Amino acid sequence: MMTRLRSRREVLAEEYVGFGKEESEYIELKLSLSQVLAEQRKQKKLTQIQLAKMLKSSQSRVAKMECGDPTVSLDLLVKSLLAIGVSKESIAKAFHENPFKLGHC
Repeated sequence: MMTRLRSRREVLAEEYVGFGKEESEYIELKLSLSQVLAEQRKQKKLTQIQLAKMLKSSQSRVAKMECGDPTVSLDLLVKSLLAIGVSKESIAKAFHENPFKLGHC
């Protein structure tokens, strides 16, 4: 029997089981912003490489940002969204309306 590989988000979700309410909400916010970043980048028809150049970063860092890697700060996610033209109102809205979807990465 072949087992299915789990996505990074599925692994993260399992790792965060048992955290307190505040920690869980913080992680959910980061994952939601990661998802919004990926969606907005694609909507603007930017590659990860193009976004990395805009941010003076690397493609691998953008990939980590979009997949909710724990090494990526909330600050970096917000700055990256602003850099691609997402309004602060839209970012705030993402906190309430875009729960992350497992399996995004």
